[in-house]
Amino acid sequence: MPENFRENPGADGAPPVAMELSGVERRFMAGKRVVQALSGVSFTVLHGRITGLIGPDGAGKTTLMRLCSGLLLPDAGKITVMGTDVAAEPLAVQASIGYMPQRFGLYEDLSVRENLDLYADLQGVQYAEREARYSELMHMTGMARFMDRLAGRLSGGMKQKLGLACTLVRPPELLLLDEPTVGVDPVSRRELWAIVSRLVRDQGMSVLLSTAYLDEAERCDDIVVLHEGKILGRGGPAAFSAKVRGRSFLVTAGDTNKRTLQESLSARPEVLDAVIQGDGVRVVSCSDDPAPSSLIPPGIAAEAVAVPPRFEDGLMVLLHKQRTGPSGEAECGSPGKAFQTINAKENGGPVIRVMDVKKRFGDFYAVDGVSFDVAGGEVFGLLGANGAGKTTTFRMLCGLLPATQGHLSVAGVDLRFAAAQARARIGYMSQKFSLYGNLSVRQNLRFFASAYNLTGARRAERMGWALSEFELAEVADATSLDLPLGFKQRLAMACSLMHEPDILFLDEPTSGVDPL
Repeated sequence: MPENFRENPGADGAPPVAMELSGVERRFMAGKRVVQALSGVSFTVLHGRITGLIGPDGAGKTTLMRLCSGLLLPDAGKITVMGTDVAAEPLAVQASIGYMPQRFGLYEDLSVRENLDLYADLQGVQYAEREARYSELMHMTGMARFMDRLAGRLSGGMKQKLGLACTLVRPPELLLLDEPTVGVDPVSRRELWAIVSRLVRDQGMSVLLSTAYLDEAERCDDIVVLHEGKILGRGGPAAFSAKVRGRSFLVTAGDTNKRTLQESLSARPEVLDAVIQGDGVRVVSCSDDPAPSSLIPPGIAAEAVAVPPRFEDGLMVLLHKQRTGPSGEAECGSPGKAFQTINAKENGGPVIRVMDVKKRFGDFYAVDGVSFDVAGGEVFGLLGANGAGKTTTFRMLCGLLPATQGHLSVAGVDLRFAAAQARARIGYMSQKFSLYGNLSVRQNLRFFASAYNLTGARRAERMGWALSEFELAEVADATSLDLPLGFKQRLAMACSLMHEPDILFLDEPTSGVDPL
């Protein structure tokens, strides 16, 4: 613990300040357009606490992390870490912090141990200290038996845990984590959070953590909400939920399909947000003191029961007010399109059929004896931890990977004999961003439209639809690789829908995307 923490415990016995931002500004040039990434940002990170950084895609979270770590310089304002000016002494600050960016630089052709050695070299860890430190980190992350495995052969969750271990090879006083759980399965997310909580509890470490997951935000001691480079709100999770008390309800409607109920509720002008939860739909009202009956769509026999507000409810209200103005009631409801439930019999049977499918890589079975059917008009979910075989199954169904054994058919086409014919009927959005990063948003849309044989007025119509439907018009000329993650996901889904496919494969499409 730094000496100034012991000497300066803070006003009124509050924890001392680990990091302070005061009036921070940062601008970028995007082509000929000036982007104000951060505007007048001021807040503190207290010692021995987890401060969460929350906000929609493009809010400025990653820019702020890079400024705090000394990788960027602010255009105005000041950032201090343990009393040291980051802009004036970036190397001194970097020697006392740990920073894990969204795309952490693991070397996939090196083993776990070799990656640790590399980061130990970079951080100046003495050889005599390494084995004890490695043992502690591997025990903490549960990876002791994988020391000799290549990093490229680890699951997504294990890679994130190795990235965190490399960041912690030399114990930092302040830890900066930029969306560390993106793309990680729920079990690994919990394990990563257990590690971070233990560091704060047992070692008194200070943590600034950005996240797109609102259940994670609720685990933070303090929360800072960013939107378009400005702070919308600060405080503990309970402070956000308290502001919307009396506006949260659970709507149940007996035999009514929950997806149909959700769509009907979303279209109500009185409803700000509607999310399926358990046997019903959780609703947040636009007004402060609504009559429960006013939320129920006409013609639906349903019941609305008040439930305690959550942090998510408070955040959605806050972000919605930012979009619609102070009242937040002008255009509260958003008309939704009701889902058309197609009976499988009317559609001539399943549109996807998987029968006893296996996929072997050497001696390893990535998929082993999987069978299921998907009916027309159905949203079918594949749930599993990292490495469970979801992506491999998707790639086989898209005709990108042959099965070792078993039968797969899509839209009535046997993938063993006519994979190209099946691909013309489907859209595929992969887990990793797989578009052309050096092309602009508009150029990617034009390329994929042409790949699907769309030309002339039809291509122009579909490109216009994609830019409008996915709110990409403002970034149409931006290079795709430079987009925030959420915008990349929007663009990838737009490209997969350009030819209006009958069947859509989405491989973890919302991973890391903000709640809106």
